[in-house]
Amino acid sequence: MLNREDIESFLIRAEAEFQELEEGIWLVHQTGDNADTRGLIVNFQPPVVVFRADIQDLPIDDEDQLALCRRMLELNAVDLIHGAYGLEDEKIILSDTLELENLDFSEFQASLESLTLALTSHWGTFATETSQE
Repeated sequence: MLNREDIESFLIRAEAEFQELEEGIWLVHQTGDNADTRGLIVNFQPPVVVFRADIQDLPIDDEDQLALCRRMLELNAVDLIHGAYGLEDEKIILSDTLELENLDFSEFQASLESLTLALTSHWGTFATETSQE
């Protein structure tokens, strides 16, 4: 099974821009046009590694919630290869979990890149869904 140092070496090998917030928890920073978006948290929690990004609070308006949840399900179905959008404590999140026992760099990198791409390409989607009247 992989250890904390293995996960950090995967981040380095993937050429991710990151900082370790505390032991086993890294913040992967976004780069490029959407660098102002929130980063992706990579959390070493044996027997898994968890990728997670908090997107935004769930809108209060029921119609906005319905439209947003529908859009998240559409993105989960057709646009995400790894991970999924979901709800936790009235927040929209993007997450993925990988088992450490057989995890290799290619699988780690694929998940990291898929979630990073989703954060970059979908960022405006959520603001648009909640600002329509």
